[in-house]
Amino acid sequence: MAELRTEEEQLEAIKRWWKENGTSLLAGAVLAAAGVFGWNAWQDYQQGQAVAASSSYQQLLDLASRDSLDDGALAQAQGLVDTLQEDHDGTLYSELALLLEARLEVDAGDVEGARESLETLIEGSDDGYLTGLARLRLARLQSAEGNHETALATLDGDIPEALAAQRDNVRGDIYHATGQHDQAAKAWQSAQSLAEESGQPLYGISLKLDDLGDQEATL
Repeated sequence: MAELRTEEEQLEAIKRWWKENGTSLLAGAVLAAAGVFGWNAWQDYQQGQAVAASSSYQQLLDLASRDSLDDGALAQAQGLVDTLQEDHDGTLYSELALLLEARLEVDAGDVEGARESLETLIEGSDDGYLTGLARLRLARLQSAEGNHETALATLDGDIPEALAAQRDNVRGDIYHATGQHDQAAKAWQSAQSLAEESGQPLYGISLKLDDLGDQEATL
């Protein structure tokens, strides 16, 4: 249940980021391009591209928000990802599509594909928040495969302060998986404090700390 909640939190983070930043970035791109192309021609082109990309991305986001997808829906989602990658490569839409693609690949059991999608985003994007989300998810995948040291190293990469609580939460999970309970407790306590300070509490931290305390008491 905690893992499911983590996925939901990250999906909500994607939605929140887009709502807060998407419009201003799109406007900036329009203004920058206006100096090279005629304003009317570029405005028409940009509007057409934006409408097409926005429509594809919204469909993909709707699919990713479902509890489960059948084979047909998964194929549709992959087609939308491909469209965004091919027709809108290098845009924010294509980067967001990679993050959602990784989530869908995990749901479909394609861990290797998810890892490749996340690594592509981390290596190719200049957006710190999106790459931070990708690092969090990549670290979870690496830990689930038993590559705990690699996962911890991934968390030591660039992750913005807005995601610091989630970073320490994942770090605590990794320490716990390796039996380092003291380190896990410190990481979870840090995550709890950071979440409370930011006013965005994380689900399950208190339960993890309580369970850890119960385990220690029985030793």
